[in-house]
Amino acid sequence: MLKNKLKYILILVLILIASCAKRGSIDGGIKDTIAPVLKMSLPKNYSTNFKGNTIKLTFNEYVEVKDANKQLIISPPVEKAPQISPQTASKTITITFNDSLQANTTYSLNFGKSIKDFNEGNPYQQFKYVFSTGSYIDSLSLSGIIKDSYEKKTDAFVSVMLYEMNSKYTDSTVYKENPRYITNTLDSATTFKLENLKAGKYQLIALKDENNNNKYNSITEKIAFHKEIITIPNDTLFELALFKEQPTFKASKPSQGSGNRAIMGYEGDVKDLKLTLKKQEELIPLIITKFQEKDSVQLWYKNNTVDSLRLNVTKGKYAKDFVFNLKKQKNDTLVISPKQSKILSLRENFILKSTIPLVKFDTSKMQLINKDSTAIAFKIKYNEWDQELAFDFKKEPLEKYKIKLFPGALEDYLEHQNDTLIVDFETKNVSDYGNLRLKLENIKQFPIIIELTNAKGDVLASEYSESSTNIEFNLIEPNLFTLRVIYDENKNKVRDAGNFLEKKQSEEVIYFPKEIDVRANWDVEQTFNLKP
Repeated sequence: MLKNKLKYILILVLILIASCAKRGSIDGGIKDTIAPVLKMSLPKNYSTNFKGNTIKLTFNEYVEVKDANKQLIISPPVEKAPQISPQTASKTITITFNDSLQANTTYSLNFGKSIKDFNEGNPYQQFKYVFSTGSYIDSLSLSGIIKDSYEKKTDAFVSVMLYEMNSKYTDSTVYKENPRYITNTLDSATTFKLENLKAGKYQLIALKDENNNNKYNSITEKIAFHKEIITIPNDTLFELALFKEQPTFKASKPSQGSGNRAIMGYEGDVKDLKLTLKKQEELIPLIITKFQEKDSVQLWYKNNTVDSLRLNVTKGKYAKDFVFNLKKQKNDTLVISPKQSKILSLRENFILKSTIPLVKFDTSKMQLINKDSTAIAFKIKYNEWDQELAFDFKKEPLEKYKIKLFPGALEDYLEHQNDTLIVDFETKNVSDYGNLRLKLENIKQFPIIIELTNAKGDVLASEYSESSTNIEFNLIEPNLFTLRVIYDENKNKVRDAGNFLEKKQSEEVIYFPKEIDVRANWDVEQTFNLKP
C-alpha cells in the first residue's frame, strides 16, 4: 500500500515540475466576432405618432458610428443631415433631426455598416430603425436589381429612388428635388429593396450619386430609370441599367496652342461639328483634328498678323461665336513617328503619326522592303482626325520590314516636308497568336457589335455583323478576354448611351458569363447564347 502511495506521489511531483518548467505567452483568448446588440430604443422601433426630433439607441457594449454620411440612408430624405452624438465610443447613440419631419409619414433609417463595436469593429449589419409621424406604419415594398448598361461590373453605393407622380412632378424633378423614398445598395450588393412604402404611382430611378445630394447631375453621374410609371403595391422584380449620358454639345472658348494652332474644349459629341474661322470678315482656311486624350479639338490655320480671330461654332441647334486673342508664338514643327513598337501585329496596319496634319503624299518617295530587300506592295490611307498615316500590306510571319520615307514624301498643312525617315519593325510567328471562333445563338436583331476586352475594359478587338452568326477573331494576342455583344439599334456602328429626358434607354449589351482564355497557338471555339 505504501509502495503504491509513493508511486502516485512521484507521478504528481513530475507533473508539477513539468508544468512549472513549461514556458509560454499570455493568450488573449478568442477574438470577439459578435456584433453589438440593441438593448433599448427611445422611442421604440416601429413606433407611431412620433413627436419631437430625437432618437436614442442603447447597446450592450461600447459602439461608435463610422462613415454615417455614406452608410446611413434616411427615407424619405431630409434636407439637413441629422446630428449623431457622441462622436466618441458610447453605449448610447443619439440622433437629432435638424429638419421638421413631414406629417403622417413613415420614416426609415438604415444604418448600413456604420454602427460598430468599439474594440473589434464588428458592424451591426443593416440595422434599420422605423417610425411614423402618423397613426400607422406603411408596409409595402418594391424590389429589383441594378446592373451597368455597358460595364460588366456594377458600381457600389447606388441610390434607388421613388418619385411620387403627383401634380408637382415633371421630368426636371429628378434634377431639383429629393425623392419620396430612397434606399442604397451600399457596398455589398447589386440588389435593392425599398420598404415601408405607401400605395401610389411612382417614377423609379437609380443614381450613382457622386455628391450625395439625392439629385441628378447629368454631367458627372450615371442614371437608370424604368420607362413606365410604377403602381404600388407591385410584386415585379425590376431591373435597372445604369448609364452615363452623352452630354449635350457645348464648346469652350478657344485658347492659343502655338503660332498656327488653337485648342477648343467641348462637352458631348463632335459629330457633324462645323467651325468657321475669320480674320475680321476674311474667311481663314481651317483643318480640325482631335487633341489626343482630351475632349478638345485642334484648329490649324496658317500664320497671320492679327491680334485676334473669331470662331463660329455650330452643331445642330447649337451656335456660338468666340473671339480669342493671339500672341506671337513659335509655330509647330513637323515630327513623324511610328505608332507601334518594333513588333507589328499580323492583324494591324503599320501607322505613322504626325504632329501637324498632312496634306500631300508622294508614294514614289516611299519604300517598303523585307529582310531580303525585296520591295513589298502597299497602299496608304490617311486619317486626318487622328493625324495617322496607315500602310496596308500583306504581312508575313517572322519577317523583318523596313519603311523608308525620302524627303518630300509627305507635306504638312504648313508646307513643311519630311526629312529622310527609316523605320524598322518585324512580325512574330503565327504560333505566337491564338484564334477565337464564335457561334452566336438566339440573336434577336442585327446589326451587332462584338467586342473583346481585357480586365480593365479596354477593347482589344472588335467585329461588326449585319447578318452572320459565326464570328472569327484570328491572330489575336494571347489573353483572358471578356466578350460582349452590343445591339446596334441605330446602325451607327458605335454603342449609344441612353437619355433620361428623351426616355431613351442605352443600347443593350450582353456579356458572356465567363472569361475566355485564348493562348498562343490555340484555336478556341465558343458558343454564345444571347437569350436573356
